[in-house]
Amino acid sequence: MGKFVIKHTGAGVKFDLKAGNGEVIASSQVYSTDVACRNGIASVQRNAPVANVEDQTAPDYAREKHPKFEIYADKAGEFRFRLKATNGQIIAVSEGYKAMASCLNGIESVRKNAPGAAVAEEE
Repeated sequence: MGKFVIKHTGAGVKFDLKAGNGEVIASSQVYSTDVACRNGIASVQRNAPVANVEDQTAPDYAREKHPKFEIYADKAGEFRFRLKATNGQIIAVSEGYKAMASCLNGIESVRKNAPGAAVAEEE
């Protein structure tokens, strides 16, 4: 079972969604308050299971409605995804993946792990 880990940084508060094996599968932006960070977690839990996938690396890709996972290629040529909420705001992003299949597995992992994930403060 996955879990959200809240981290306090010099700039604010952020979360990582970790899979059962401890690997980070998605991270948030930096929020100014703990409450805003927890609202971001709730948004991921609510939106991830119902979000469609928009593959922006495909020619003439179909645009999906929010919420959605957007797959794109970064400057290093790796595949990444970002989860956007119903209002279009980015609520979680992935690390880079060398293969599209791995990126798609990351999305499925977020869908599977986020809804019931516990929330913990980093120690």
